[in-house]
Amino acid sequence: MNQYYRPTGFGGFSFFPPVIKSLLIINGVVFFLQLLMNTLTFNGYPAWYILNRWFALNPISGIDPGSQPFNFQIWQLITYQFMHGGFSHILFNMFALWMFGMEIENLWGARKFLYYYLLAGIGAGLCHLFVSPLLGSGAAFTIGASGAIFGVMIAFAMLFPNRYIFIYFFIPIKAKYLITILIVMEFMLVDSAGSNVAHLAHLGGALTGFIFLMLDKNTSIAFKDLFKRSSYRATKPFNPFGGISDKFKKKEQNIQDAKFHEIEEDEVSQEDIDKILDKISQSGYQNLTEKEKKVLFKASKKMN
Repeated sequence: MNQYYRPTGFGGFSFFPPVIKSLLIINGVVFFLQLLMNTLTFNGYPAWYILNRWFALNPISGIDPGSQPFNFQIWQLITYQFMHGGFSHILFNMFALWMFGMEIENLWGARKFLYYYLLAGIGAGLCHLFVSPLLGSGAAFTIGASGAIFGVMIAFAMLFPNRYIFIYFFIPIKAKYLITILIVMEFMLVDSAGSNVAHLAHLGGALTGFIFLMLDKNTSIAFKDLFKRSSYRATKPFNPFGGISDKFKKKEQNIQDAKFHEIEEDEVSQEDIDKILDKISQSGYQNLTEKEKKVLFKASKKMN
């Protein structure tokens, strides 16, 4: 049965699982600090620039807005996920985290969900770092949880593919279709220079999540089971005598079953036996009724 999935509004916030609740709080606190940094300066540099230089995801090479070489650090693959570029940016990311992530964390548990979320964000960052230069994208600071959120969305689509999502709260669409549309849109927008959106990071987060789900032995999803069945059928050796052997197996099974029929007390006439033998010659033993098999079995016993 298809289920409908419509967030129940702000009343649902009291039921937040621990990781999502912590992620919402941390992202909110960091965003508030970013707003404060916009009004401060240190040693002639805007505070927001210093914050981005050390905690946003810096390109591996290039010159930053302060005319300094970008300052890539390994921890930035984690810290950039908790920074946002504006109120709408953090609002939509946290809304998606709440809407798609709650049921996944309740299903997986806090530790596994946190590991998955951060891993999707790291995969998103690595994809953006190494693929963007190949496409000629301009070097810039990268911030936002969108890559990790796309990982969460792909997990929801694979775990609950037929769950209905209500767009604008009243237009129903299945999760597998909605998430697929969003992924396709990200592919189409990869080359949209000047959009200030890291589409490759979104795709990297979704790809990382997909690989995780396919390799995780403890996660059962219909897509993975379908893939396994298809692989089995493709690799099963062809047996040219399979049909013949199956017929012999069926006949043998029918003969074996006949050995266990109980002998009835009423007498069997020769005419009945002749009719049964004629039927066997015309259509085979396997087409006899249970009663006819019992009659034949009794007659053979008497002859012995």
